[in-house]
Amino acid sequence: MLRTMLWAAVILVVCVRGCFNAAPGPAAGVQVRADLDRAAREVDPRFLSVAVDASLVAEEKFMYMLGSPKLRTLARALTPSYLRFGGTQQDFMVFNMEKVFTQSHGYDDPQKPEDSCEKMELPPLLEERLKKQWTQQQVLLRKEDLQRKYRRVKFTEYSVDLLNSFANCTEMDLIFGLNALLRTSDNTWNSSNARSLIRYCESKQYRISWELGNEPNSYEKKAGIRVDGSQLGEDFVQLREILRKSKLYHDTGLYGPDISQPRDHRKDLLQGFLSTGSEAIDACTWHHYYVDGRTATLAEFISPEVLDSLGAKISEVLESIRLVSPGMKTWLGESSTAYGGGADGLSNAFVAGFMWLDKLGLSAKMGLDIVIRQVLIGSGTYHLVDDNLDPLPDYWLSVLHKRVVGPVVLTVDILPAPDHQNQTKKVRVYLHCANRNGGYSKGAVTLIAMNLGARPSRLSLPAELSLSTVEAFVLQSDQPGEEGLYSRSVMLNGKLLQMLDDRTLPELKGHIVPPADHLILPGFSLAFYVFTEAQAAACL
Repeated sequence: MLRTMLWAAVILVVCVRGCFNAAPGPAAGVQVRADLDRAAREVDPRFLSVAVDASLVAEEKFMYMLGSPKLRTLARALTPSYLRFGGTQQDFMVFNMEKVFTQSHGYDDPQKPEDSCEKMELPPLLEERLKKQWTQQQVLLRKEDLQRKYRRVKFTEYSVDLLNSFANCTEMDLIFGLNALLRTSDNTWNSSNARSLIRYCESKQYRISWELGNEPNSYEKKAGIRVDGSQLGEDFVQLREILRKSKLYHDTGLYGPDISQPRDHRKDLLQGFLSTGSEAIDACTWHHYYVDGRTATLAEFISPEVLDSLGAKISEVLESIRLVSPGMKTWLGESSTAYGGGADGLSNAFVAGFMWLDKLGLSAKMGLDIVIRQVLIGSGTYHLVDDNLDPLPDYWLSVLHKRVVGPVVLTVDILPAPDHQNQTKKVRVYLHCANRNGGYSKGAVTLIAMNLGARPSRLSLPAELSLSTVEAFVLQSDQPGEEGLYSRSVMLNGKLLQMLDDRTLPELKGHIVPPADHLILPGFSLAFYVFTEAQAAACL
């Protein structure tokens, strides 16, 4: 504890005196170039969205964790956002209405319209008990996933009620993932169970968008069932027809096919799906992870080459979609650092922020409309909150992104200083108009910057930015050096970030920096620099 406090004090001094405009000392240099006159593109205001993993419903009592006041407080700070309920478990879920859970857990009936968000909150003693049991449950889910032996799980209307309450009380837009592995004898989708669920949601007037299936390219491994792309597209057409006949859902969102990174037959699956099902969907979704969670290393998490691999995948997907369905909106429907549930000690540590922030920057730059983070809560190790529902570093990074980054994307790149050619790869930058909803005026811009190396970097600014006051938000580990990359705590401008209580986030204040021609980006840091007086024409 003493070591953490001493390091926090050191960081505060370093940041105030050297992380911004102070003398650069030994910092390597890069030159920032930006086009402030033209917008490159614009993403959805819900660009950064989150998922609740369907693994919660493997035992329905864990859905009650969505009533946690702490979790709801944390989620509310991430709006506007989609809330995706899905994942591997969704294709083994069967809806089964029965009235058993409310009475046995001591809740009032959550179906009553007069129920308020406060009335649906999880009692503290039950929350503590469920959190302890959830830790044990995750071990069982991990074993099931490794063995690829999945059991069919029944969920009742109470899971749907709790999920809807969570979405409503956090002001998120719910997307529900339906089971696509319910098949008929001729291998078409059996929609009868989905129809029952949709009828129930319609009777409750729940505002929901829909998906059908999760990673259909893996159905054969998970369930011994193979579904080709054209059949999958026809399944979506069937679902769209069901929704069109609904008074409530006739124009609701439908997204898919949620395939894994397209390669080999996955490309054929995507193109086959689009050839028959593109008219049924509102956005084409695919999933991306950088590395295998079972073998991932620290070096991979801060490797420029690994981060660059996402750009190639985005290009492949966008080209496949352009050939069949030009103009189709494209989402990362599920995404995080490492597949297989994440890499423990890395995906839930400070170092994960480099992959996450770069993914957000690159996805917006290349034309993706939404990125859904796996996961806010659920099984695995790539959470935004830990098993005690305390926020991890990527949570704070996400909240800051929400507050200071707007949807308008600008063009920016960097050039190395003549004597620091290698530094360019380790420093990565993106540029947006600042978020007007965050209180920033027209013309303000936000520079997203990260330093993958241990040495600080001197960012030389273009003239149009050097004349503006800067509000700096610099995130660093609470521990020095490479060891700090493994930390599960993070500091903002030298101050440790933690909730004040279960219902209150700390004030996330930037450090005001006077106009200057450069900034100093510390080693192993993530930063948002808001140029409040940039007067960027593209942001006016």
